[in-house]
Amino acid sequence: MVKQLPRTIIIRTAGTNCDYETQAAFALAGSAADRVHINRIIEGSVTLGDYQILAIPGGFSYGDDIASGKILASELKHRLGDALQAFAVAGKPIIGICNGFQVLVKMGLLPDPAAFEQTTTLTFNDSDKFESRWVYLKRDTTAPAKTGGRARAVKCLWVSDMPDIISLPVAHGEGKFVAADKKVLDALEKNNQIVFRYCDERGNHTGYPLNPNGAANAIAGITNTAGNVFGLMPHPERYIYCWQHPSRRASEGEYGWGLNIFKNAVNFVR
Repeated sequence: MVKQLPRTIIIRTAGTNCDYETQAAFALAGSAADRVHINRIIEGSVTLGDYQILAIPGGFSYGDDIASGKILASELKHRLGDALQAFAVAGKPIIGICNGFQVLVKMGLLPDPAAFEQTTTLTFNDSDKFESRWVYLKRDTTAPAKTGGRARAVKCLWVSDMPDIISLPVAHGEGKFVAADKKVLDALEKNNQIVFRYCDERGNHTGYPLNPNGAANAIAGITNTAGNVFGLMPHPERYIYCWQHPSRRASEGEYGWGLNIFKNAVNFVR
């Protein structure tokens, strides 16, 4: 009997332009990945419950009118909110990349899918221009205990067994992560929900241009407390083969670090 591959649904709409790359990344990671227009889910011809992994890819959904990802976030929340929230609360892997990250925070699926309220956003880069280049990312760790314990990796199924520092490309005009207030930002820090921070080659947090947008606390990606919902501004689907990086030395072997992110989700489902 042939074992069925984990199924991934990649939600697309007008303006989405990274869905093919995301589909290719999931396929290479060992998932049967379908690109599905949002209208097919709304009309009921496709059901989210038939899938084990959900992805909202990058692009400029609905032309990013009003604000990046805002229209798609509103449409998903008001037309499919119950199903999306159930998907997240059930512990199934969800990823939002770039525009998808903007969608996740603006509908409130991050940082807390149970509350399902917007408390953070991604807004215009400090440079006031589109930023497109490779950046370094440091995988965040919890602070060691005062009694002297070892720092441990933040709980996020998408980034398990990855190096502390990786490199991925960014391409965005509204990637500056900000919180509604200091209380929200402090909670993200306290709950170990910050997955990636912009850094230099040695892992030191730094300002522009290595922090390409001026994000608060250099935040490039966050997760929910359960670790199954993950949003990030950099594009892992654009670094699945080593030759996609300007320097082949940036990863080991044939594949890029971006592929590991997709493999982690597929292996989790298996």
